[in-house]
Amino acid sequence: MTSTSPEQSPLVALRDVNKTFGDIVAVEGITANIERCTSTALIGGNGAGKTTLLRLLAGVYRPTTGTAQFADGDLTQHRRRIGVMTESTGLHLRLTAWENIRFHARLFGMQDERSRQRSEALAVQLGLGGALDRRTEGFSRGMRQKTALIRALVHEPELLLLDEPTAGLDITSARAVRALIEALVDEGRGVVWSTHDLRAARVCERVMVMHNARLVADGRVNDLLEEHNTQSLEALYLELTSEATPEFQAGMEVGL
Repeated sequence: MTSTSPEQSPLVALRDVNKTFGDIVAVEGITANIERCTSTALIGGNGAGKTTLLRLLAGVYRPTTGTAQFADGDLTQHRRRIGVMTESTGLHLRLTAWENIRFHARLFGMQDERSRQRSEALAVQLGLGGALDRRTEGFSRGMRQKTALIRALVHEPELLLLDEPTAGLDITSARAVRALIEALVDEGRGVVWSTHDLRAARVCERVMVMHNARLVADGRVNDLLEEHNTQSLEALYLELTSEATPEFQAGMEVGL
């Protein structure tokens, strides 16, 4: 597990977290810290528990047993300090990009002037600067992804949770998203990035591998590769899970 210096407590602490839905075990026995100033790739096959873990981190779910704590309290009591971008953007397509973002910002108590300024700055960084006042109905998938990312960031969260943030983006846009996330980490925020894309995972400092509802590896990428005597994330994943999902197989075949 990633260590934390005595001077700085983790942003989020998960301790023996379990989440069940009836007889279904979605997350089992997870103990981990989410750190400030760190980008973390959350990888695993479909059904591994990634989405459930993200919802626990977002405060949407409470653990069935165990604890999920923000630095100074229960996650469900600090959701204003968390930004979430889901793979399904959930935009209101009859509204403009700005209207979607403004609605979200007002829920967090932001003044329109401040949220507009921040939205414009983020839009420029993501290459969406000229589209804030256009209806999202006519947006490409990539433009909707960027709008959803701005919406998740407009209230300046301390913890950012991303579910496939570069899905549907071209190479240039994906690079812009990665550069923005790196800048957010440099500002002291914590980022957890759930992805099937190993190119995205490789730009993160840390990787968490989930398999069958359990966290089977957690640490700095280079440290894990050395510990398991593997040369790539693909090989590490296969060793830890003894299988490859179709998504990972596809990634390996094109030499990701």
